[in-house]
Amino acid sequence: MKKNNLAALDFIIDKLTNSIENALTGEVFDTHVIQLSSKDYRQIVKSDWDFDWHRELNNPLKKIYKLTTANNPSVIQGLISIEDKEDHIFMHLIESANFNRGRSKLYLGVPGNLVAFACKISFDRGYDGYVSFIAKTALVEHYQKTLGAKLLYANRMAVYSREALTLIKNYFEK
Repeated sequence: MKKNNLAALDFIIDKLTNSIENALTGEVFDTHVIQLSSKDYRQIVKSDWDFDWHRELNNPLKKIYKLTTANNPSVIQGLISIEDKEDHIFMHLIESANFNRGRSKLYLGVPGNLVAFACKISFDRGYDGYVSFIAKTALVEHYQKTLGAKLLYANRMAVYSREALTLIKNYFEK
């Protein structure tokens, strides 16, 4: 029997913003989500991240994207690993940079921005915004409330078209 290597996601949607927002000042910054290239390997220092993003980058089925601010594209604010399942997008991992976590985080809205991006990719590929992921059991209710995600079975969740459009309008209205 094939072992299921899917990790349960445990990102927290701290705030749904229209970009990312400075946690202290409320200033909003335009963002870009860009697929990681081999040049970006050096930017990802393993000690700065909880997940092994180098392993994700080496998996040909997964695409890794980085979230940066428009005015400082060299600083990665967060990362997402997605896979095209040919009828929806599956989110394998989402992680905010270490300086965007905890009580002293620099920016709010990073995880929401990345989920909205996955929804946008789904629409762009003709999948009507459908995105699925496996949630840690303790966060199922959080994702239902913040993202409008629906519980499919066990702890597999999905964001459907209407909720995906709401997220996209928040982050990618331009």
